[in-house]
Amino acid sequence: MNTGMTQEEKSILLYEKIMPLLEDGQSIEIHPHGFSMYPLITSPSDSVVIQPIAGETLKRGDIILYRRTSGLLVLHRICRIKKDGFYFTGDNQTEVEGPLPEQQLLAKVIYIRRKGHTFSIKHPIYWICSYIWLILRPVRPLISRPIGKVWRLLQRKIGKSR
Repeated sequence: MNTGMTQEEKSILLYEKIMPLLEDGQSIEIHPHGFSMYPLITSPSDSVVIQPIAGETLKRGDIILYRRTSGLLVLHRICRIKKDGFYFTGDNQTEVEGPLPEQQLLAKVIYIRRKGHTFSIKHPIYWICSYIWLILRPVRPLISRPIGKVWRLLQRKIGKSR
C-alpha cells in the first residue's frame, strides 16, 4: 500500500478487500503492523490467518480483528466480556479498550505464521503463554522493560563479538 496514506486510509482499503472474503466464509492471511501484540505476534515478520466470527462463541484470550469507529482495523486480544460488550488489549499494552459491540468485531485469529512455521492458537504451549501474559497485564511493564533491556544488551554484545 502507498506509504503516504494514513493508518485509517490503509485500514479502509484493507477492510474493503477482506470483507467480501470474510462474508463469503473464507479464511484470510494478513500481516499485522505495529507492536501492540508483541511478543506473541511480531511485526512485520509474522502473519496471522483469520476466519469469520459468524456462529463462533468468543472467549477471553481470543485474538480478534475489529474495526474502530474511526475506521482503523485493530488486532487485539479479548481481556473481558461483559453485558455491555467486549474489552480488548494488545499483548504489549496495559490499556484496555472497550466496550465494543459485537458488530465491530470482524474476524478471529486461528493460526500464526512465524519464520515458515504455522501454529494454531489452540496449541497448548501458545495457549498457556498467552493466557499467563493476559493475566499479567497490569504488571507487564515491570516484566517487559527489564527483559527488553537485557535483550538489547545481549544483542549489542553479540554484535560486537562478530
